[in-house]
Parts: sequence; C-alpha cells; structure tokens
Amino acid sequence: MKRREFLKLSLGTAIAAALSREAGAQAEIREIRIGYQKNGVLVIARQQASLEKHFASQGIGVKWVEFSSGPPMLEAMNVGSVDYGAVGDSPPIFAQSAGAAIVYAAGQPITNGQGILVPVNSEIRSIADLKGKRVGFTKGSSAHNVIVQTLEKAGLTYADITPVYLTPPDAGPAFANGSIDAWSIWDPYFTIGEVKQNGRILVNASDIGKTNSFYIANRDFAKGHGPILQQIIDVTTSTAAWAESHRDEVARSLSAVTGIPVDIQTVAANRSSFAVGPITDDIIATQQAVADRFFKLGLIPRPIVVRDAVWKPVQT
Repeated sequence: MKRREFLKLSLGTAIAAALSREAGAQAEIREIRIGYQKNGVLVIARQQASLEKHFASQGIGVKWVEFSSGPPMLEAMNVGSVDYGAVGDSPPIFAQSAGAAIVYAAGQPITNGQGILVPVNSEIRSIADLKGKRVGFTKGSSAHNVIVQTLEKAGLTYADITPVYLTPPDAGPAFANGSIDAWSIWDPYFTIGEVKQNGRILVNASDIGKTNSFYIANRDFAKGHGPILQQIIDVTTSTAAWAESHRDEVARSLSAVTGIPVDIQTVAANRSSFAVGPITDDIIATQQAVADRFFKLGLIPRPIVVRDAVWKPVQT
C-alpha cells in the first residue's frame, strides 16, 4: 500500500473511531447533574420534576446539587461534578479567567431582585455614604459586580470600602448583628434581609445598570452531549415561560424546595424575571464590560473574551 493511501485510510479510520466514541459517549449518559441555588427557574423545574419527566423515556436520571452561591457551583462544574447550573453574571467571569471548563449555554436578563441593603436606622442614605464602610458580599458573585457598579456610579472606587467576603448564610447574621454596615445580595436573601432582618434598600441593582444571569454548562459535557444540553435548555426555557404567568405557584414551589417561608418567596417571585433565551450579542457586550471592569480593578488575573466561552450548538 502506498504511503498516501495508508495515511488516507488511517485518517479515515481515526475520524470514524472519533465519531464512534462521540456517539458512544452520547449514548452512555445515564445521569445529568444539575446545580441550583435557592431561587430561580431550576428550583421550579426541580419541584415540578420537569427534567425527570422529559428524560425518563431516554433512561436518563437527574441529580440535583444545591449550592449557596455561584462560585462554588462553577468550581464543581470545572472538575466535572456538575453538568449544568444557573449563576449570576460574575461567577463565570472569574471561572473563565481561571481557565475553568465552562461554557455559557443560555441567558436571563435580571430586572430586579438584588441590590444593596443597609440597616433601617443606618446613617447611610446615599451611595456616597458607603465610603469607609464595611460591605458584605460573596466574592466572585453577582453581588460583587453590583457593589463595583454602584461605587462607580457615585464616583467612588473599590478601595473606598472595606469588602467583607461572606457567603449568604454567613452574611445574613452578620448584617443582622451589625458586623457589616451594608450587604450586597440577591433574592431570596435580599427579601429576607429587608423583611426579617430589619434592612432598608439602599440600591436596586436594576437602577444601576444592565444585569444578566446565566445557565452554564461543563465544557466537556456541552461538547460530548450537545443534543442533551439543548434539551435541558429547552426544558429550562419552557419552565421559565410557565413561571412568568404563574407567580403565586412559583412562590409555593420555591418555598417547598428551599424551606424558605412562602411570604418571602412571594416577594421574590413577584419581582423576578424568569424569561430564558439565547446568549445574544447584547448580552455578550454587557458581560464583556463586566469582565473588562474586573480586570481593570485587578479582581481577575487576566483579560478574557466572553464570546470565546459561549456554547454554539451544532447545526444539523
């Protein structure tokens, strides 16, 4: 056999083997691991068993893994312990900058439901009053971006506050006992802080600038199981559409899954935006601005191109 023919045959065999492995990997999946927090569409999907019902005929189970915030979820996703999950705008930026194996799968504009709280009797009345104050938030979370954007709007810098990095379960008591002067946070903790922990809204994130949340997938999972990922996104999207017009039921679903009182979840549900859609150029531009801001402040070690991490479904 001539060398050229041998190489052609070898290449064809290699391609066939690769396609066979990919098809085999597609067929071998038996469980999808979903990361979720105490809010949003995925909590509703869990309560309704939407994904379980959809994938039952394919012999695929669903495992739900709860996280207190986005950063640890994406750490788990990076090592392959989680396949898909919902986070705010900042966690994927920190993760991509660190080289994590993640991709943006879908987007969700946020209209309300996060911001900055201060104690009801606090002397802090304006953004400028945050100067020199201890502000609690989860490092690398959407609340991190909210505080950075808020400071910029008032002509302050990140150095003008004392950041206190706390997870939501730790930040709540710290806020209630006065260990921090302000708290940047999202629902349902935002509502808990306001209603149960004597808080006052200093800033609504929606008044500061555009904010998005995201559905993120493990990069290898997206590459090897694209059709499965698309089905997950489709179920997420249909669940979100249902939620938009059934907010009372959403509140009950959120309460049932999270254990957070229904009155708190009702407030959170009524001011939430649930609509899920593709990652548009506008969303990418908004997210890129966040990434550029974080690099400028030295919060991430290197600049990133958000578009490079956007999942592109294979067209058939």
